[in-house]
Amino acid sequence: MAEVNLLARLPRAKRNIQQRHEAQTPENIAVAREYGEAYFDGPRGVGYGGYRYDGRWIPIAEDIVRHFKLKPGDRVLDVGCAKGFLVKDLMKVCPGLEAFGVDISKYALMHCEPDVVGRLHLGSADSLPFPDKSFSAVISINTIHNFDRAGAVRAVREVERLAPGRGFIQVDSYHTARQRELFLKWMLTAKYHDYPEGWLEVFREAGYTGDWYWTVLEE
Repeated sequence: MAEVNLLARLPRAKRNIQQRHEAQTPENIAVAREYGEAYFDGPRGVGYGGYRYDGRWIPIAEDIVRHFKLKPGDRVLDVGCAKGFLVKDLMKVCPGLEAFGVDISKYALMHCEPDVVGRLHLGSADSLPFPDKSFSAVISINTIHNFDRAGAVRAVREVERLAPGRGFIQVDSYHTARQRELFLKWMLTAKYHDYPEGWLEVFREAGYTGDWYWTVLEE
């Protein structure tokens, strides 16, 4: 189990934190947590402001394949796959890799990339519909924090169940009080969040033996 930044080559998103904070009403939070059209392809105040494929996940897919030494025929699962961008790029950088995804959003799956039709499943990260040890690696990026703490423990346990010691989880966190303040102004969907020490306790409680990293907002 190790801290490793598999998203190091992902371009930094441009975030207007003050504008998001002004739109951070209970109503907008509720809309975002429906994970529907408004969240993915509606205004920035309630989500992504347009979630479209642009190839930015290709270097991340390369690093994931390299980190887990994945090869054609291996099975990898993206938990919280949304429209399947990472699933598509994993197969692109490693032809023959069997990549799949699961997401709670029917909207995202219905508007997925054509290359991944039939590879994405509707389901919740805390109860994954796959047998034990059925994947060579399981990835979950910026998804598990959308549960409360008990749900997060269950979701982490599911990653471990499907690929013991070969998981990668990235979640919202912060190292300083200022970073926590920025996060609270930005977040819409996260229900559980903590400093790294708190997350590591969640991992221990879940019996997790894979790798991890943090999504931290900077000014």
